[in-house]
Amino acid sequence: MAEKHNEHHKHSHPHPPALKEPVTAELDAAGKSLSEALRISFIILKVIMVVLIVAFLASGFETVGSDEQAIVMRFGKIRGIGEQRLLGPGPHWILPYPIDEIIKIPVERKVNLAINSFWYFQTKEDMLAEKPRPVRPDQPLSPTRDGYCITRSEKRTGPSDDMSADSGAAPGSSGGSDYNIAHTKWQLTYQIDDPEQFFRNVHVADVKPGDVYFDVITGDNGVKPLLENMFEDAVVTTMVNYTIEEAISSSERIPRDVKRLLQDKLDQALSGIKVVSVQLTKSEPPRQVQPAFEASIMASQAAQKTKTQSRTYAGNTLNGAAGPVAEELFAALHNKNLSDEAKEILWSRLAGAAQEKIAESRAYRTKIIETAKANADYLERLLPEYNQRPQLVLQEIYLSALEKILNNADEKFVLQPAGAARDKELRILLNRDPGLKPKAGKGQAAGQGQ
Repeated sequence: MAEKHNEHHKHSHPHPPALKEPVTAELDAAGKSLSEALRISFIILKVIMVVLIVAFLASGFETVGSDEQAIVMRFGKIRGIGEQRLLGPGPHWILPYPIDEIIKIPVERKVNLAINSFWYFQTKEDMLAEKPRPVRPDQPLSPTRDGYCITRSEKRTGPSDDMSADSGAAPGSSGGSDYNIAHTKWQLTYQIDDPEQFFRNVHVADVKPGDVYFDVITGDNGVKPLLENMFEDAVVTTMVNYTIEEAISSSERIPRDVKRLLQDKLDQALSGIKVVSVQLTKSEPPRQVQPAFEASIMASQAAQKTKTQSRTYAGNTLNGAAGPVAEELFAALHNKNLSDEAKEILWSRLAGAAQEKIAESRAYRTKIIETAKANADYLERLLPEYNQRPQLVLQEIYLSALEKILNNADEKFVLQPAGAARDKELRILLNRDPGLKPKAGKGQAAGQGQ
């Protein structure tokens, strides 16, 4: 029995070690699989991290358009010094957000802004209509609804027509105390000239996702309210220095003054905005007085036309009489302080009919002088003969004069003295021969010669 039990014990004892080997093998395989999985996971994680880092760094590439300049903000502060603070057109790399932030500002784009705050109230139907609707007599101008500009009633009397650079007011004052009103429409064209000044000093609402920065800065939440207020102030300051006639007819002078005044205000505010142009697109008197104003304009134009014609006639008359130097010469003749040499210079520049008359007078004077000299010479030569034989010389002079007279006569009659005969009637038939024609006079001879 003991031997059987020992044999049984010998045979049963080796089984536990046989079961331990498979478990250890399974654990080793699982550990290897887990280790391999972890290793692959770490590799994938590294790849993902590298991809994310590359993507993060790649997000810092920005392209600035050809009409833009950019400012880089690093933790809310403008990055760079001097010219490096602005990025020009082309690709650029910056540190990604939230470290750096790029602000692209369009500097080459010109923006048009219509200013209609000085125009009378119009409904949508009025705006779409081809012709303005006539105003009713019982429809007065409403200052709370209709826009308008105030103009002077008379022209400025100051020494200069230019406005001062600070206030836009004229150096002189108006001669009248009354004022008129006019309705005007304007067109403002501007662009951003200094991006840094614009970004620092002009309030622009935050750009929301999906919004275009250019549309935001030029819209109601950007620079538009600022420009409208400054432009309206410049127009009010400028228009009060002009009459309503000048406001209606001036298409260059008034916009030029408004542009200068508006640019001064923008420069003082360090806005970085440049005014490209200002246009006065429409200018009309109040509709309530339109017929009277048109009649006044027509009368003013007729008066101006008459003045122009009068000036033209006066100028032509003066030029025809004495040439361009006529007015200057006339003033010189009444100037007692002017020297004779200066007057002689003006006389030498004389032209026109006066110059012709002077030339004729000088020629006639020369002729008279020469004739007198010739007669004097003749008498001087004749004087010795006259002293010797006075009767003979007088008779010769008489006969010469008579011969000269008779040569110009068509018919000659010689009447001998009747002596003691009296109470005799002498009849002479003038031009008794019909075929005999009288000699042509000087006027007729001149006409035939022509």
